[in-house]
Amino acid sequence: MKLKVVILFSFLFLHSCSDDKVKPTINFELNEDRIPVQESWNSRILFTEEDKIKAVLFANHLAKYEDEQKTYLDTVKINFYDDEGIPSTTLTSKRGLVDDISKNMFAIDSVVVVNSDGVVLRTQELTWNNFTKKITSNKFVRIESPKEIIEGYGFESDQHLNKYVIYDVTYSAEIEENQ
Repeated sequence: MKLKVVILFSFLFLHSCSDDKVKPTINFELNEDRIPVQESWNSRILFTEEDKIKAVLFANHLAKYEDEQKTYLDTVKINFYDDEGIPSTTLTSKRGLVDDISKNMFAIDSVVVVNSDGVVLRTQELTWNNFTKKITSNKFVRIESPKEIIEGYGFESDQHLNKYVIYDVTYSAEIEENQ
């Protein structure tokens, strides 16, 4: 009986060994042009001028594509600092894009900007111009401050959200102070 079991297992073992090789599946949809030249997770980037911190960018994922000369960001937070090095404004968004030539930044999807005076800006897209240090948007924006609420289309401000303009105001209300 033992001999039959040994012969049976030997036959099954030898029969299962064959010259058929298992070929791995190949994904032919991979586009080699979309492979980043640099990639980073949980990144922190310091922006300085004349030995002073001007901004700190945090991103959960960063991918740089050389041919496009753009850097793509996921889950973005930027802390801007004033001339004394004190945090003045925080910008957050789900996604972002940095033009590697101009260093302009585009915040995309659920953009929120909050300054140290309690002014809050909400929009879907925002551009930060590195040269002028201004933020702009041609999308719908909502600004809430301790004194007012303004909504509209087309927006421009300094990066500290102290001096802002909404070009096409659709709603405006003053907030009364509680005495």
